[in-house]
Amino acid sequence: MAKEPMRKIELCARQDRRKMILERLQELGCVEIRPEPEGAELYEMMDVSGARNAFQKKVNRAEQALEILEQYAPEQRSLFQTLAGKPVLAGSFYSGPAERRSEYSKTAEKLIRLEEELREQQTLIRNAKLRIDELQPWEKLDVAMTCPGTRRCSFFAGMFPARYTQEELLAFVTEKKPELRFYELQILYTSANGTWTAVVCIREAEEELKGIFRSHGFSGSPQLLTLPPAEEEQRLWQQIGNAEERILLLEEQIREMEEEREHLRLLSDYYRVRAEKYEALGFLSQTREVFALEGYVPAGRAEDLRKELTERFGATVELEDIPEGEQAPVLLRNNRFARTGEGVLASFGLPKAGETDPTAVMTGFYVFLFGLMLADAAYGAIIAAACGAALLKFPRMEENLRKSLGLFFWCGLSTLFWGILFGGYFGDAPDIIAGTFFGVSIPEGQSVIPALWFVPLGDPMRLLMYSLLFGCIHLFTGLGIKGYLCIRNRDYTAFVCDVIFWFLLILGLLFLLIPSSMFASMFGIRVSVSPAFSLISGGMAAGGALGILLTAGRRKGKAWGIRLALGAYDLYNVTGWLSDILSYSRLLALGLATGVIASVVNQMGSMFGNSVFGVLLFLAVFAVGHTFNLAINLLGAYVHTCRLQYVEFFGKFYEGGGKAFVPFALNTKYVDMKGEHQK
Repeated sequence: MAKEPMRKIELCARQDRRKMILERLQELGCVEIRPEPEGAELYEMMDVSGARNAFQKKVNRAEQALEILEQYAPEQRSLFQTLAGKPVLAGSFYSGPAERRSEYSKTAEKLIRLEEELREQQTLIRNAKLRIDELQPWEKLDVAMTCPGTRRCSFFAGMFPARYTQEELLAFVTEKKPELRFYELQILYTSANGTWTAVVCIREAEEELKGIFRSHGFSGSPQLLTLPPAEEEQRLWQQIGNAEERILLLEEQIREMEEEREHLRLLSDYYRVRAEKYEALGFLSQTREVFALEGYVPAGRAEDLRKELTERFGATVELEDIPEGEQAPVLLRNNRFARTGEGVLASFGLPKAGETDPTAVMTGFYVFLFGLMLADAAYGAIIAAACGAALLKFPRMEENLRKSLGLFFWCGLSTLFWGILFGGYFGDAPDIIAGTFFGVSIPEGQSVIPALWFVPLGDPMRLLMYSLLFGCIHLFTGLGIKGYLCIRNRDYTAFVCDVIFWFLLILGLLFLLIPSSMFASMFGIRVSVSPAFSLISGGMAAGGALGILLTAGRRKGKAWGIRLALGAYDLYNVTGWLSDILSYSRLLALGLATGVIASVVNQMGSMFGNSVFGVLLFLAVFAVGHTFNLAINLLGAYVHTCRLQYVEFFGKFYEGGGKAFVPFALNTKYVDMKGEHQK
């Protein structure tokens, strides 16, 4: 339950050491460089946009080459390989990949050229097929479109925009020029869209015929072919065949380069690291002789870093404590258990200045409430075993994924615990199996594996009572943390007015509710208390309400009328407390849902009794049904447990809004670097 203390670092060194210092800082990954250092306007700031964009372009080219390989030679990666994390590369990024970057870049460019040529061949095929489709109506024509005719005869071809017969076309001529002779018209193709024709006539009649035909929508052929259409089509098919052969050859050449995949990944990561290095260069204050940077470093590494930079590079390094109230970047430091909940906290927001890190407390409640919502020992054992095996098998798993699986491991153990308490093992599967397939007679209200506590399906109101009790503990813990923060910040007035008064009011109301007839009718439990207890409870509630009424508006002005109005408004928030407490009834709802669905699945599977078919049916329904039940209720437990933390718990003391610590580091996509120079 802690944030790593931060210290401000100011570094100044000679310009000729700049490259070495930045590369070392990037390898160490423990300094967040401030993009706008104090006094930056007094120094020259280097424009690095051109160099950074150039490196980013090289990253994009490497990624493009990798995408090409993935398209034509997809890498077979199982889920287990994904869990294994990034491979480790020994040495330094600025020595290993850097020495062969030119060779790797040529490989990337070759892949891109091959893919570009392949696309050109595919475009050629598409265009050729379009041309073939356009030539279909002209297939019967046995001369070229550009045929000039003879000295005495002319030839032309074209299309009418409607369906006509040869007699109708000839009638067009005889109606306007009945004396016109010495021409021949052939219909090549007809469809609902038009009529394709070819005409041979004496040269003197060509223009008259065209004029008559144009009046009926005739247009000349746009196909200026030097070959007859059938021969042109044959040529195009040959072109398509050649292109397809070329495509197969190009695809094979791309697949042959599959072994270059790792080299391209190294190239991508190398230029990605270079791009980030040049981005950091833009944050430096510089003169001709020296440069300076400012940033943040975890306090635990500050002195070692200063010693190394001073002794190894002759730099001047100053370390300062963070001034009170300054929003320094946040780096969480928790034990192994609490660390698994950091992702849940980060999804809401990191603690800002003055706030404590609630991860440890939140993770404890998260695991506790998650298990109560799922509450089946078999499901819990499956979740814990699967997550535990993955964590042991893949020690280099990506950090955020490791945290998530670690959280679900603990949630699985919690589910196992609650399942044993409630007697849930795939619902009531032991009872169904024993009664259906082994003929065991089980008395009503008993079970093959009895619950260590009670069975929620048999006593739901009891579970509701405990759900609300756990909710009260959760909410009061949140209010208690608020009180701790008030005391830590020496704001004792807020501790009394905003914490103690609310504790008195809520506890007083709860103590008044417990012996009431409403409580007895809801939970079937009648609690008798002494008149003194009731009097004290009423006094607590009245004292807390009066305190809130008088002090809640203390920061809003000196006028008592305004302060009382604001106090009354804040006192109305007691309904919010009631709503928050009732929200924990979802613990009952989800816990019962898991058990009810599991019981229905078991009943459906056992419908055909103790027979071969019945056993097979039971196994099939059992596997499918419980897989579905586990999946849907696992999602429900995750979502609703998060909601109880974010809305009910954090609403009592936590705001968030802190900025994560993002060090200048080797942020790679494909490989991790590890060498003797790294700590």
